Amino acid sequence: MDRADVVDGGFRACINSKEFPTGSAPNDALPADLATEIFAAQCLSRNLDRRSRKMQSEGNGYYTIGSSGHEGMAAVAAALRPDDMAFLHYRDGAFQTMRSSQVEGVDAAWDMLLSFCTAKEDPISGGRHKVLGSKALNIPPQTSTIASHLPKAVGAAYSLGLGKRRAPEHKCLPDDGIIMCSFGDASANHSTAQGAINTACWTAYQSAPMPLLFVCEDNGIGISTRTPGGWIKASYENRPGLKYFSADGLNIYDAYKVAQEAAHYVRTQRKPAFLHISVVRLYGHAGSDMQQAYLPKATFEAWEADDPLLHSVRLLDQAGVMSPDQALTLYQDSEDHCAKLAAKAVKKPRLKTAKDVMASLIPPARTCAPTNGPSDEARAKAFGSDFKQMDSPQPMSRLLNWALTDLMLEHGEIVMMGEDIGTKGGVYGVTQKLKDRFGADRMIDTLLDEQSILGLAIGMAHNGFVPMPEIQFLAYLHNAEDQLRGEAATLPFFSNGQFTNPMVLRIAGLGYQKGFGGHFHNDNSLAVLRDIPGVIIACPSRGDDAAKMMRECVRLAREEQRVVVMVEPIALYPMRDLVEDKDNGWMTTYPSPDQSIALGEVGVDGDGPLAILTYGNGRYLSTQAAAALKAQGIDTRVIDMRWLAPLPTEDILAALKGAKKVLIVDECRTTGSQSEALMALLQEQTTLPHARIAAHDSFIATGPAYAATMPSRESIAEAAKELWSQN
Repeated sequence: MDRADVVDGGFRACINSKEFPTGSAPNDALPADLATEIFAAQCLSRNLDRRSRKMQSEGNGYYTIGSSGHEGMAAVAAALRPDDMAFLHYRDGAFQTMRSSQVEGVDAAWDMLLSFCTAKEDPISGGRHKVLGSKALNIPPQTSTIASHLPKAVGAAYSLGLGKRRAPEHKCLPDDGIIMCSFGDASANHSTAQGAINTACWTAYQSAPMPLLFVCEDNGIGISTRTPGGWIKASYENRPGLKYFSADGLNIYDAYKVAQEAAHYVRTQRKPAFLHISVVRLYGHAGSDMQQAYLPKATFEAWEADDPLLHSVRLLDQAGVMSPDQALTLYQDSEDHCAKLAAKAVKKPRLKTAKDVMASLIPPARTCAPTNGPSDEARAKAFGSDFKQMDSPQPMSRLLNWALTDLMLEHGEIVMMGEDIGTKGGVYGVTQKLKDRFGADRMIDTLLDEQSILGLAIGMAHNGFVPMPEIQFLAYLHNAEDQLRGEAATLPFFSNGQFTNPMVLRIAGLGYQKGFGGHFHNDNSLAVLRDIPGVIIACPSRGDDAAKMMRECVRLAREEQRVVVMVEPIALYPMRDLVEDKDNGWMTTYPSPDQSIALGEVGVDGDGPLAILTYGNGRYLSTQAAAALKAQGIDTRVIDMRWLAPLPTEDILAALKGAKKVLIVDECRTTGSQSEALMALLQEQTTLPHARIAAHDSFIATGPAYAATMPSRESIAEAAKELWSQN
């Protein structure tokens, strides 16, 4: 028998017999009318759980991780304001049903039933997944995430203080609001949770505003692994910078009172708090979880006997708010209501085609106030002595610095964050002087935690900022890649475009860096980025292109709400010469602020019949090889892709018109590299003979062999000659 039916039967039997579990008494903090609303939200959440299981058994439901046992979260919702953004644990159906009662025009039962059956009319995901979330309720959608939402909650909380001091154009959160983030006791052990909580404490310890309420819902078990008794309290009761509160989640009066106290502390002190709320888990982890296979029956029967709804009925009766019979009537009405609505919801159309599913991968554009660029006076003041050097050729690092300066002058909502980007100016000096020009508020030196850097950016974007996080080296991204894949890129997808987190992520990367780093500081694999749907990847090869592409990246984030990654080739930051020593052939002057390179626009040097298709360092090396090939009578055209995702197919094919043969030069590893997609493109859409040269499937060494595994000007020229000589 389904344990949901067992618990339902037990609930009804206890009410009929008037035999309730023992527990603490009601207090006077919760008014009678609000207590009734909380219990109604609990009943609705419980019956939605039961209905989701019945829908699944009938072939009409697709998600059964429920919230039963965690209904005390309805009291937490009641203690907060509806405009307090909430990043929810996946067991927080009761929080959402309670908040729905606080906002006019929201029907929690109908909305969640549509989500259970993946109907296209589901108001949060558009039928893509069963998610808790609602634009009207200020709840960004979450699925079965394991703590990955905590870093962005920290970022959103930080944005409240910054938004009060420097309001962005698209600000959407109130200055006196707080951020709430909930998670389970098992998730509290995840490195992502540990990093996020540490970041919040680290920030608050320095007296920076961090109005964030962490809510840990402790049911004592994570799927089958028990949490040691007392572990959560011992771990969080005495953390520096974090105020600890503890509440009984089985007692709505206590949960409301303590949640109110915690929220008041966070709201008035602008500091983080940790609300540890004890709950039970009913029905197992999910519908498919057979808890009797790993738990003694007596254990989960004890949890069922501590049903929070039974405690609520007892408390309401003791407080004189409603009798047990009235409570049962309300519960039955809730069940009947869910059953009636479910019968209608399952008849609603669902997504069918790839086009339907993918419609929300790309977020909608938003209207932005027109800008005319910074004034000459503002530029002269910001640039100082640099202003006089703009007519002289410069390397990429300097031109990127100037482009960032102009962009930050023009758009006050741009905020940069990363390790060493402020006072030091970055490992390679790209962000030098920006802290002096724009202040520490907009050039944030973060702690050493890539997950928190990206989480800060995602959360700040929720409040209208255009974040520009920096990951110091490409290899370091792997510590935090799920913040892009599982959070940033999926947010518009799972919210049907209602929530977005635009950003421009800058990463110093790729190979050819001499005398430094090895595989940790030279990483020539972009597969982790290319695999994420909806993410734009830019990769400039020369300073003028870098400046113009950076402007387009910011436009894409600011106006089109895109997640953009600019991979900046480290080896090309200081590059001055091209062919001969001191020829300054790879330096350019700074392009005027009104110039940009559009998404998908490739670059072409030359018009020879042998096309070399490449990007990044490959363009630099291929240009050198082209000079050697010309001396041997082979004319080339070097096509710089510039944009690696989405693949600029149309412009590549246009640039190949008139070419006779194509050599792909890819500095990334042969397996998983851009060259694989380019080979497929040429095979499927052209008749041109083609070949490729790519890096070996190897990590990069330090020392004299730093470039041994990657294409060189010599190997490119040799491959080009071999291809050209073939019939």
